[in-house]
Amino acid sequence: MNALGRQILVEFYHCNPQVLNDREGIASAMGEAARLSGATVVEEVFHLFNPHGISGVVVIAESHLSIHTWPEYGYAAVDLFTCGDEIKPEKAFEHLRKLLEAESVSVMEMKRGILEPGKQPLRHKPEVLSGNTDKVPFREEAA
Repeated sequence: MNALGRQILVEFYHCNPQVLNDREGIASAMGEAARLSGATVVEEVFHLFNPHGISGVVVIAESHLSIHTWPEYGYAAVDLFTCGDEIKPEKAFEHLRKLLEAESVSVMEMKRGILEPGKQPLRHKPEVLSGNTDKVPFREEAA
């Protein structure tokens, strides 16, 4: 891939409204989706709105996995932005489709940070350092 990353936008329709408004369930599903895809989870933050709806993000070493739910419409928007070619997004999205009980799904993918081939090596997946988040060294990958 001659891009810094790829962003996959997934829309889940006709989901179970109770599942879409369960903060702990959504947080657990998103964390597991990230791990199933092969991502390295760094941090997770989820917020339940009043009267309903959840927004949350799983920060991964490769970038992020986020969700926004609208239980009143049975709808969830999910965004996976990842660097490199190691992540298997289909595993994350299939896991979420099942847990959200989505009847239909729409997917759009785009390359981000498209670079000229051979101009510079791509750097992906920073090493996660325990206890030190100020300086995160990058691993070189072959272009």
